[in-house]
Amino acid sequence: MRRAVIRREERAASELFEAVYPRLAGWCRRLVDDDGTAHEIAAEAFTRLWARWTAVEEPNGFLYVTAANLVRDHWRRMERERRALRRVTTEQSVRGQAEAADPSVRLLVQSLPERLRNPVLLYYYADLPVREVAALLGRNEGTVKADLHAARELLRARLKGHHDRIS
Repeated sequence: MRRAVIRREERAASELFEAVYPRLAGWCRRLVDDDGTAHEIAAEAFTRLWARWTAVEEPNGFLYVTAANLVRDHWRRMERERRALRRVTTEQSVRGQAEAADPSVRLLVQSLPERLRNPVLLYYYADLPVREVAALLGRNEGTVKADLHAARELLRARLKGHHDRIS
């Protein structure tokens, strides 16, 4: 009896997927203007529906509301990335004047491995909080903090006392 119920639910979910997924993905595509992202959002909406399958009364509504929320999250993430890029660009023009006085720190930061350089640029030069740096880089906050610490240690070792303490 239990297996029959599970099979029926799986069949219903499969039929819903076949009927709704193309339309949902197309709707998402028009909102995010990227095919890959649209499919990721539509698939994630179905994943979230499946996790709550027995509790959701209106699956179509749930899918579209979930997809809309995921699209909104995508837009927010893109806006954060645009703001960060603008900050970095602005910082580069302002920094150009300061770098003339001490090009060694700039060169040392540029020589860091990308894994360490990106958090340093976003945190110290773009003045983003660790939380936003983590979101932009797709890393955990703890990982970003560890990378910043490793970068500081590496810079400290390379500077060998030529500058005041790096914090």
